[in-house]
This record gives sequence, C-alpha cells and structure tokens, in this order.
Amino acid sequence: MPNRMKLTVSHAPFWHDGSSITSKQYNIIAATLIAVIAGLIQYGIPALAALTLSVGSAMAWEFIMNLIMRRPVSIGDGNAALIGLLLGMLLPAATPWWVVITGTLVAVVIGKQIYGGIGGNPFNPVVVAYAIILVSWPLYLDFNAALVDFSFDFPAAYPLVLYKSYGTGALESFTMADLLLGNQAGGIGATFGLGLIIGGIYLILRGFIRWEIPVAFLAGMFITALAFSLYNPEIYAGPGFHILTGYTLIGAFFLAPEDSSSPVHFIPMLIYGALGGFLTVMIRNLGAHVDGVIYAILIMNLVHPLIDKIRPKAMGRVMHHA
Repeated sequence: MPNRMKLTVSHAPFWHDGSSITSKQYNIIAATLIAVIAGLIQYGIPALAALTLSVGSAMAWEFIMNLIMRRPVSIGDGNAALIGLLLGMLLPAATPWWVVITGTLVAVVIGKQIYGGIGGNPFNPVVVAYAIILVSWPLYLDFNAALVDFSFDFPAAYPLVLYKSYGTGALESFTMADLLLGNQAGGIGATFGLGLIIGGIYLILRGFIRWEIPVAFLAGMFITALAFSLYNPEIYAGPGFHILTGYTLIGAFFLAPEDSSSPVHFIPMLIYGALGGFLTVMIRNLGAHVDGVIYAILIMNLVHPLIDKIRPKAMGRVMHHA
C-alpha cells in the first residue's frame, strides 16, 4: 500500500543544500554569544538571571502552546530559545522577572503561535513583545533608571537619553571606540557593538541571513544621520553615533532580517532595510521615542508584503505564436 505521507513533487533531479531550520536557529544563537558574554561580564549575575529566565520561559510557553493546540513539540528546533535570547538581550539586567515572563508570553503566543507557528508570523515576535512592554511599562526599560543600582567603569548614562535631552553637546564623554566596545549603558546583549558586528558577519558569510537587509539598514541610517548632521551639527549627531548606540546593530543583523517578517527578493530587501534605517533616525531626531529601531522594524514588518511586490520587469519580449 502506498505511503500517503509522501508528497507529490516535480521530477528529479533534486539537490538539498543540507540546511535546516534547527541549524539556522542554533547558528544565530551562536552568533550572539560574543555580545551576550560581554553583557554578562558587564552586568553580572542579574543579567544571567534575566537571560536564563527569558530563554527558559519562552521555551515553556512554546511547549504549553504545542500541547494546547495539539501540535508536535517544537522546542527542539531552537526557535523559541532564540526568541527568548534576543528578547533578553534587549532588556536591562535589572528587569523584573514578571516583565520578562510577560514579554516571552507575548512573543511566543501572540507574536508567533497564533499565526500557526514558525514561518507564519507577519511580525518579528521579539519586536512585537518589546514594543508592547515598552508601551506598558516604559520605566522598566529606562536604562538610566533600571540600571541605577549597578556600578560602572564608564559613563552610566544611556547615550541616546543624553542626546535626546541635550543634543550633541552632552556626548563629549563618549568616543566611537567606547560605543563600539560597549562602554555605554543599554540592553544586556545590545551594547557590545564589535561583538554584534562579528556575529552579523558570521551569519552573512555562512548564508544564514542575506547581506542586503543589514547593509541597507545601516546605509539608510548613515545617509539620513549625515544629512541631519550637515544641516545642524550642534543639534544632530553624526552617523557613527547613531550606528553604534541603542539597538541599531542588533536590529540590523538579528531583528530586521527575520525570515517571516522581511522580504525575500533583492530590490525589496534593499528598500526594506534602507527605509528601516531612515525611519530609525527620523524617530530619534524628530520623534518622541529615544530609540526608534524597534518601531522602525515594526512598521517595516507591516508593509513588507507590499514592498516584496516591487520587482524589475523581466527582460525580453512577448512571443506571439500563430
């Protein structure tokens, strides 16, 4: 009797490149480790506790939803762990446990599972969860307030808060090297820029993400920030500051290129990334929010199906047969 589980497909030959969802998730996790380790060294045990709770609770919510919805248990594919890890990397080390658990609940259940699981979500689950937490409990995500109990060997103030409040004159204590090496307050895994860049390059070289979105995102930020800085350098910071602060690098390499919520064609990916970078700088310079990365990516997630329809016309001409 034929096996009805087999799929009807086109004729051979076939070639499988050996890739898998599980392999991709674990490689992305591995790519975050340099930035994560730097954050753990910087913030200590509270950071480890927050990250562990974030990863563990995300996997727990995934398992519970698998049972409720009668689906195969999927926590082994690494996606829930990755969601929890990325969300934890965005949070201050002193984030209350119930905020962390609420965030992973929103990410896994509302951001992913209600759309059918991995591959069906129109928005990045991590971005959705962070945006909801930010709107609901902004004080817990205020790095200056949330990290007040920690001791720093570098200026403790969050650079984007100083920039938003006082302009470029308040940034003299931060050098580009300081920002690149993580000498700034911020999310557990979002401050060590060099580590995020290394992780992002690794993912691009291994083919786990396409280069178009992160490069276009950073290019869009660079051009927009440069235009503002040339217009009035005493008020608006230059491109280097915008690229090396806040969630820019983790957004460019780990959030914006998420498969289900970003375009798949070449030109649309460039447009998607560039507009995301443009919106980030616009929000930072003209909007009410300190860091525009999360909202910029969320907006681009919303419109990416339309952007993905932008394709160059096929070359050649229509052949008419008699």
